[in-house]
Amino acid sequence: MSSAVVTSLLAYIPSPDRGVWYLGPIPIRAYALFIILGIVIAVVWGERRFVARGGQQGTVTDIAVFAVPFGLVGGRLYHVATDWQTYFGPGGDPIGALKIWQGGLGIWGAVALGGVGAWIGCRRRGVPLTFFADAVAPGIVVAQAVGRLGNYFNQELYGDPTTLPWGLEIYRRVDPTTGVPDSLGGIALDRTPIAIVQPTFLYELIWNLLVAGLVVWADRRFKLGHGRAFALYVAGYTFGRFFIEQMRSDYATHVFGVRINVLVAAVVFIGAVVYIAVVRKPREVLTGPAAAPMDGPADADADADADADADAAPTATEDTPAAAEPVDLEQQAPEETAGTAGDRTP
Repeated sequence: MSSAVVTSLLAYIPSPDRGVWYLGPIPIRAYALFIILGIVIAVVWGERRFVARGGQQGTVTDIAVFAVPFGLVGGRLYHVATDWQTYFGPGGDPIGALKIWQGGLGIWGAVALGGVGAWIGCRRRGVPLTFFADAVAPGIVVAQAVGRLGNYFNQELYGDPTTLPWGLEIYRRVDPTTGVPDSLGGIALDRTPIAIVQPTFLYELIWNLLVAGLVVWADRRFKLGHGRAFALYVAGYTFGRFFIEQMRSDYATHVFGVRINVLVAAVVFIGAVVYIAVVRKPREVLTGPAAAPMDGPADADADADADADADAAPTATEDTPAAAEPVDLEQQAPEETAGTAGDRTP
């Protein structure tokens, strides 16, 4: 074997030998662990950003009680609806539609139905949905990135065979007691790869982290409000997903000759870009019970001068009467807006 071939083989990305471990009879699934970790990151970071914008501590956690289960159900429903033949077609497994731990969560359904849950939580806490969405936007896309690690452990969502040095090694997994092939619950007893493929899960993971950075930067630079930070996340994510989805080789429902997620990504991207272009309102400032107490610091990173100025900042909520023109934070001079809640976004 030539040195070039040896170098190439050494550079390939190995897959985990399994995605499930057992504590006695209890299965510990990597996919579920990464989903949970992603949710925790989204809630914790979203809470911090919410408080930095003038919201009350604990509000994001309370809203997540509604948004997270709605999102999980929505994600599963979208997956089953767009891959229904696997579960309800000839030779399908209807019970498998309930086995969420085996993978299969559609982000479109998760965000859509999760948004319904968030709306319910926001109504209960008196928070504008767009204000909440802007706070949690970068955390959501990082949660998606973390969730892709679950796909890595499941050996799924990869692309066509490749000779690229960062190709992903796929192993044959079997039930160690019977030797029967089991791609999800089995173990790779032989680490000889049966294929070297495009690690599309990794491409999406990296892209999602870049989108999170873009949202944070743009939010600080342009003081995004009224859902524009969330719309930027949606536009950024769908732009990358449009191309990465076309690299995947797993089975997918096709519409008009293309994978359904390619079509959905294109439509949602257009909608998000239009929203960003049309909505030009300044960032909201919370009032009422959802707002943080005025005598307490909104964020540990905010300086004393910013807190003092924030007390005198005018409100610009969705309920502001037409006669009380909201202050456009994007047009204010830096010294006039240094103390608004928006300047303390982490």
